[in-house]
Amino acid sequence: MKHEIAKMNWLLKVPGIFVLLAITAGAVFYWNPLWVNDQQIRYHLWRSKVHSEYVDVRGSRIHYLEARPPDGSPGKPLLLLHGLGSRGEDWAPMIPALAAAGFHVYAPDLLGYGRSDKPGGAYTIEREEQVIIHFIWASHLAPQDPVTGGFHVDLAGWSMGGWIAAKLVLDNPAWFNRLVLYDSAGITFQPSLARDAFVPTDSAGLALLMSMLSPHPATLPPFVVRASLRRVAAEGKIIQSSVDSMESGSDLLDARLGNISQPTLIMWGAEDKLIPISVGEAMHRGIPNSVFESVTGCGHLAPSECSKPVLAGTIQFLKAQPPMRGGEQILSGDAH
Repeated sequence: MKHEIAKMNWLLKVPGIFVLLAITAGAVFYWNPLWVNDQQIRYHLWRSKVHSEYVDVRGSRIHYLEARPPDGSPGKPLLLLHGLGSRGEDWAPMIPALAAAGFHVYAPDLLGYGRSDKPGGAYTIEREEQVIIHFIWASHLAPQDPVTGGFHVDLAGWSMGGWIAAKLVLDNPAWFNRLVLYDSAGITFQPSLARDAFVPTDSAGLALLMSMLSPHPATLPPFVVRASLRRVAAEGKIIQSSVDSMESGSDLLDARLGNISQPTLIMWGAEDKLIPISVGEAMHRGIPNSVFESVTGCGHLAPSECSKPVLAGTIQFLKAQPPMRGGEQILSGDAH
């Protein structure tokens, strides 16, 4: 009898426990919605067998995501470099599918970004390039070719990451097989945003930045806006340092694009307002035999917002035998 009474008392408490948990979860989401979103992304990646790792690179701890082909094969090494104010998790819509297609994927957080260390000093294109060079060595990303000394890695970069990727290929041509550039920076053009617009301090500034990134920006509730502005403020010095480096023009690649000999795919959101499609077309003209693919209905965030057509085009290019050279194609962003 005492046992039954105790059981009934426990059952009576259960609804209250669930209510308390719901209130707690709601409070956590309200005060830190971006943290909750991060945990959901990381859980999805973990379920997809994408591993979170760290490696020491010249005294700095660099975080990266790694995924191997599910069939147990070694996979072809593929290195993904994110853009300004971003991190490796922003490749989340693409990493599992790329691994399933037979690639051994590495997506590091650049120095100062994501979960990588944030040491002092200027965050220049050159500094980020050197970190990736040593990341390749430190992570044993691919076996070194005893004849050429190269690593035979496929390389992809998005926005600022495209600039770094193209510079890596130019400075270390024996290391890389194929190059993919998504809405890439790296050549001269007239920016449509002021230099401080990448670190907005109020809701209007955040809305402006989002409208430049996506043709269909989400309407954020006030508590998400506040959380976003807090995160931007925390990362503001590093983002601004990266912007300063890019605007200095010291590492612009205009005059060097013709030296890229690797098969190159240039993919662009047709409605990119941040780095307009004319920049991608200029890169296409500058890189010999490059393939140019635009994605309709998509902006600067095409690899995440329009991941299906971007994935399809990327995998087709990276696996094509013989390699694709030259040509232009329009992809529909409706499949995202």
